[in-house]
Amino acid sequence: MESTNAKYVSQKISKTRWRPVSSSSLQQPEVFATGSWDNEENKVSLWSIGDYGIAGMEAEFEGEPQLLCEHKHDGDVLDLQFLDQDRIVTASSTGAVTIYHHHQNNETISVSQCWARAHRYPSDNAPCTGVVCNSPEVVSVGEDGRIVLFRADQEGVVRVIENADSSTIHAAAFLRTTEILTVNSIGQLKLWDFRQQSNTPSQIFSSSGERVPLHCVATHPNQQHVVVTGGQDGMLSVWDVRQGSTLFSVMEAHSAEMWEVHFHPTNPDHLFTCSEDGSLLHWESSSHSDLSSFLQGGRNSSIMSRSAVAPAGGNRPLVSAWLSGDSSKGNLETTHMLPSHTLSVNSLDVLGQCLVCGTDGEAIFVNRQVPV
Repeated sequence: MESTNAKYVSQKISKTRWRPVSSSSLQQPEVFATGSWDNEENKVSLWSIGDYGIAGMEAEFEGEPQLLCEHKHDGDVLDLQFLDQDRIVTASSTGAVTIYHHHQNNETISVSQCWARAHRYPSDNAPCTGVVCNSPEVVSVGEDGRIVLFRADQEGVVRVIENADSSTIHAAAFLRTTEILTVNSIGQLKLWDFRQQSNTPSQIFSSSGERVPLHCVATHPNQQHVVVTGGQDGMLSVWDVRQGSTLFSVMEAHSAEMWEVHFHPTNPDHLFTCSEDGSLLHWESSSHSDLSSFLQGGRNSSIMSRSAVAPAGGNRPLVSAWLSGDSSKGNLETTHMLPSHTLSVNSLDVLGQCLVCGTDGEAIFVNRQVPV
């Protein structure tokens, strides 16, 4: 794609995230962070796509990400999230959760906090597979099946749910400020409420078929009951966490593991997925009318068609277009976002009209003109 810039960075990129922009401004994001894996020395790096207008820089470099600063990272970076404008949280294969501070005045990174063995087995470290942030809170999950709640600027651990899972927890997402969702290696989606003192999930969702490991999870920005997950089989699953414990719909997405799924944060009719198969897909739930969400009857009634009109005075809840189900009905369009199949696309992030992804081909791709 013409609008996609590739930058070769001599390290396999495991994670990439845009630095948040203030919600009041309409500016496009300029800075993103990457984490690496499977290299002799792994790093957390910050890059800028801002137009610095450096004199004498050849035109071909215009828009190419420029390295701002980096810091070594012990172990593989298995997850990476911005806590706020200046702080980045990482999950390490060593079991550590680390907060890095980006000093924007002199473009350096330092470690501001580290919980070294947040995840562990009795005799060894257990990889920390995921972190999610809702500042000042940070939640980590791991291969050891633990869920750990931290608070930035607080040394101790706030809460540990031991044996939250008997299998590996691969990822987590906030549903509300006190609730998180986790996905595991036996195909379950679990809902946890930190207000509850018990160490059991408040709900468990699973698909009726084979127990395929789930690798990633995302919640709809406006309609949080709509949850999507991606699995080892490359399928995209849509769940309605208000409705019982079963899967809502499954769509074929990729031919290998889906590593990440993200709704566009401000235009959630757009969704993005990336995979071990080397592809990055842009999904659009095309609204042929302005009504991109349609109307649904009572909790258990079947979904009404797109043309259905609520009776006068009807107060039926709007339901996300993602719950319309089936991609074959023409409600969903998918577009390949990368020029050709590369090695595994491990991570992606989208903000405004900007998309960034990182690959095992030691490349970062940036697209600044995503049609959302």
